[in-house]
Amino acid sequence: MAGMAARGHGAARRWAVVVALVVVLVATPLVLRALPAADADVPAADLAAAVLGSADVGFSGYAVSAGGLALPVGDQLPSLADLFSDRTAMRVWWRGPEDHRVDVLSGAGETGTHRDATGTWTWEYERATAARGALTPFTLPAPPDVLPTSLARRLLSEADDAELARIGARRVAGRDALGLRLVPAEDAAGVERVDVWVEPDSGLALQVEVYGKGADRPALDTRFLDLDLAVPAAAVTAFFPPVGSSVRQAREAEVVLEAGRRITPVPLPDELAGLPRRQLEGAPPGIGLYGRGVTVLAVAPVPPGLARGLRTALDQSPDAVRDDAGARLAVGPVALMLVEPGHGPYVLTGTVTLDALAAAAGQLQQDPAP
Repeated sequence: MAGMAARGHGAARRWAVVVALVVVLVATPLVLRALPAADADVPAADLAAAVLGSADVGFSGYAVSAGGLALPVGDQLPSLADLFSDRTAMRVWWRGPEDHRVDVLSGAGETGTHRDATGTWTWEYERATAARGALTPFTLPAPPDVLPTSLARRLLSEADDAELARIGARRVAGRDALGLRLVPAEDAAGVERVDVWVEPDSGLALQVEVYGKGADRPALDTRFLDLDLAVPAAAVTAFFPPVGSSVRQAREAEVVLEAGRRITPVPLPDELAGLPRRQLEGAPPGIGLYGRGVTVLAVAPVPPGLARGLRTALDQSPDAVRDDAGARLAVGPVALMLVEPGHGPYVLTGTVTLDALAAAAGQLQQDPAP
């Protein structure tokens, strides 16, 4: 009995140690975030330039992205839906834009994305399956795109100086981070503001918060919890399919591109909802992209199966707006509308307002030619 009691006390002590470690791991980021952050007199334009110039800065770390964008993309693109509507934990090793690795960690397993000079490998550990994706002008968002560093560069890439302002400083990942706010100038913008928190010495964005119109909580919040400013070894980011694994071609982006090739395109105008059309190299003529920076509207034909899923989602959503212009839905700063002319369904979507979607749809139906 004494031995059993001793073993019981030993087990209790071990569990006490485990619980203590968990408490420390959970509490440490909160404590670090509560420490005062040192601000610096860096102009907003200079801070944005530092972010845009940080793509080649090497680092490794642990990041978490939390999204509230429940996109109604159907069963064809589940990974895209998960990326923006769920909490995504990512371990990253970054040597450069063409040499990095991002592992997504979840209760279901682990999936790694490895980028090299000619394409990407996606490795599903539990299924022992590797998918090779070619470099194309049209690709769907992937985990590396929602890292604070990558997302900040994308969102700030076309910002005017007049749209930028400084907003103080805060602690992120145990580091002082300078605040930068982007407020888009376009009337059609579905994004109210983007707050970026920047490590001033490296120019790396440590946290990005994207707010929709009238929202007091971010629709997307991606941040580092841990960051090491050292270049990872090349062996960490490199990938070769293990012997015995399954290898396939990644074709997720083809869902939209194939529809664009098969469906007779509507001639698209040079401007929609006050947004100028921009060139999308490599895309079929039936796909159009309008706007700049964080205010973007896409027009694309969709396959019948995906159109049915979108139609059902719009019909069932209590938040959808239904009027003479058609049914449309806003999820945070992202708006979506299905237009079904006689030659095939099109989807209008982007970071624009519902009024902008209605205007664009009416413009397409009344005068589709440039």
